[in-house]
Amino acid sequence: MVGVRTGYDCDVLVIGGGIVGLSTAYAITRAAPGTRVTVLEKEPGPARHQTGRNSGVIHSGVYYRPGSLKARYAVRGAAEMVKFCAEYGIPHAVTGKLIVATDRAELPRLHALVQRGRENGIPVRELGASQIAEYEPEVRGLAAIHVGTTGICDFVAVARQLAHGSGAEIRYGTRVVRVDRRPERGVAVLTAAGDVVRGRVLVNCAGLQCDEIARLTGDDPDMRIVPFRGEYYELARPELVRGLVYPVPDPAFPFLGVHLTRGIDGGVHVGPNAVPALAREGYGWGTVRLRELGSTLAWPGSWQIARRHWRYGTGELRRSLSKAAFTDAVGRLLPAVAEGDLVPTAAGVRAQAVLRDGTLVDDFLIREGPRAVHVLNAPSPAATASLPIGREVARRALAAL
Repeated sequence: MVGVRTGYDCDVLVIGGGIVGLSTAYAITRAAPGTRVTVLEKEPGPARHQTGRNSGVIHSGVYYRPGSLKARYAVRGAAEMVKFCAEYGIPHAVTGKLIVATDRAELPRLHALVQRGRENGIPVRELGASQIAEYEPEVRGLAAIHVGTTGICDFVAVARQLAHGSGAEIRYGTRVVRVDRRPERGVAVLTAAGDVVRGRVLVNCAGLQCDEIARLTGDDPDMRIVPFRGEYYELARPELVRGLVYPVPDPAFPFLGVHLTRGIDGGVHVGPNAVPALAREGYGWGTVRLRELGSTLAWPGSWQIARRHWRYGTGELRRSLSKAAFTDAVGRLLPAVAEGDLVPTAAGVRAQAVLRDGTLVDDFLIREGPRAVHVLNAPSPAATASLPIGREVARRALAAL
């Protein structure tokens, strides 16, 4: 049991009400009952950004480097997420998914995924071209693998349940504008409304704003969030796809490519691509925030990415600006798709941590400072892995108390 000293509003102050912040609050109160947790979220409700704007996929962990946090937490987190959803009546299904090679150059990468999946303890079935139709009659490819542990769920409903189950005080519509940290005492944050909230330890789960919060706290994160927008379409003929269909990803990038996802509502999402966003929360080309764009352009890593990956980026940009080009990309997997089958729907933005030398941070990144724990890279599969990530962040926060 952790008591609150006079003058503190809480023991642990969490900034960010997405699934990772709420999972952390949930884990803290479970590990140390009586610990007072306050969550500050600038939006009027939970899970308004990365959590609520993704494909809703419970990832198996097949893609991630064996031994990495992503591999360990995704494999463990997928099983826990299914169990959590079942326990609380949250819509979910374990659907399995196909990863399909449509070009000979992709076959060695597909085989490498089989090996990686097995190293991560994930059952994978290899399929020849004729066997693909057993799972997806309209999908074409040279070969595929079937990953049985992949699923889908409503991550926003999961976030709400975590918020409710945590017993934390959650303040929505509360934007942090200043952080005053005293290593011998704790932290005080000033909100946009002029309120001061005091805690003994700060946990930064601010997603798209996490590097900004780290700097406000006085810790140099030595990375920047470079936002990438992922644009989605809805399939007007959802009967073309039974489940989840993915291309073979390029190992040089943390993005999985344009894929097809039948969600829990029965609709089929198509996407996302990956283009630079002109604001941290830039869900369309029309949203430009000059200060945020300036921060991205001032970071040396942004220029290194552009220099190294301009060919890849040009293709993504073309698919963003041309529906015909996007349709062509989908048609490699699903030849029956036509341009008229794709109906624009809500976009998402990925909070991608980039190092000074242009390295796209591949793994989850959690760093500590005096009386602070910062989650600095938690894009996909963070929703899948949110329960184990929350426990790890909680462990560090409680140790700092």
